Amino acid sequence: MRGNGVKTVLIVVYGNRAYDDTFVELQDTLISSGFSPVAAVAAIAEHSIMRQFAAGRPDTQDEKELAEFAVTIRSKMESGELSACLNLPGNRPYREYGGIPMKPQAGKGCTECGLCAGKFPVGAIDAAAPSKTDTIRCISCMRYVVICPQKSQSVSKTLLFAGSMKLKKACSGYRKNELFL
Repeated sequence: MRGNGVKTVLIVVYGNRAYDDTFVELQDTLISSGFSPVAAVAAIAEHSIMRQFAAGRPDTQDEKELAEFAVTIRSKMESGELSACLNLPGNRPYREYGGIPMKPQAGKGCTECGLCAGKFPVGAIDAAAPSKTDTIRCISCMRYVVICPQKSQSVSKTLLFAGSMKLKKACSGYRKNELFL
């Protein structure tokens, strides 16, 4: 990737828990590739695994607020008011990501149609064997649980319940979208 100094807006979408060091890691990656980050937005969305957290988000209020963020960013970019030094929350060194134990598995209803293999963001499902998940590569995004036409992809109900209890305190409450300029 080569940014050639192109001004960039960082966008992080998260499921009402926290975005941890995502902004600074993304910022560092883009700067090292020659981009110039000038603004950032943290947007709330329904949690990808524990759907009860931030259920229904983004809602109409979020959409309105995010549209206002876009207008503000564009206005500041056009006027030249944006700083070349974007101060974002996060830590260096970044928090280690150890993964999570919830990895979806195909059930008896899997027809091996391959839709999941084509839509999975990190290639953890091989098109030749779509009923198998590479648990090392899987990032537990739950994308193919949602898109499976047979609804045969699922996560262990016991792990889901335990994870839900663990995240309840951290994910409860109403989080706001954030704009960083």
